[in-house]
Amino acid sequence: MTRQWWCALILTVAACCAQAGEEDEMMGFIVDDTISHIGHDFYYSFSERLRDTSPMDFNLVVRERPDARWGSLVTVEYQQRLVYRRFLPPNTVELKDEAYAAADWVRRQVVQRKLEALLQDTTDLEKDEL
Repeated sequence: MTRQWWCALILTVAACCAQAGEEDEMMGFIVDDTISHIGHDFYYSFSERLRDTSPMDFNLVVRERPDARWGSLVTVEYQQRLVYRRFLPPNTVELKDEAYAAADWVRRQVVQRKLEALLQDTTDLEKDEL
C-alpha cells in the first residue's frame, strides 16, 4: 500500500472521530462495583427493575462499601454524581423491595437532572465549564 493511501485512511479516521459526539456514546450500562453478597443481590434487583421499567439511555455505577458493624453503604452515581445513598443492614430481609424503590428513585433523579440540563442557560459558558 502506498503512503498516500495510508494518509487518506488516517485523515478519514480522524474526521470520523472529530465528528463523534455525545450521541455516539454507549448507553445502558450499570457498572457493578459491589463486594459482598448483600451488595450483589442489591445490584441484581436494582438493575433488573431499571431494565424492566423502560429502555435505559444513561449509565450508572453502583458502589458498595461494606462495614462489619453497620452493614453496607450502597451508592449509585450518575455522570460521576451521587444520586442515591443508603446503608443496608447485614440481615436485610426485604432487599428486593429496597432495590426496587432505589431504582425508581434513581430513575426519577436522572430524568430530573436531564431536564435541568436542557433548561440550563449556557449562552456564556459551555456545559463542561459550569
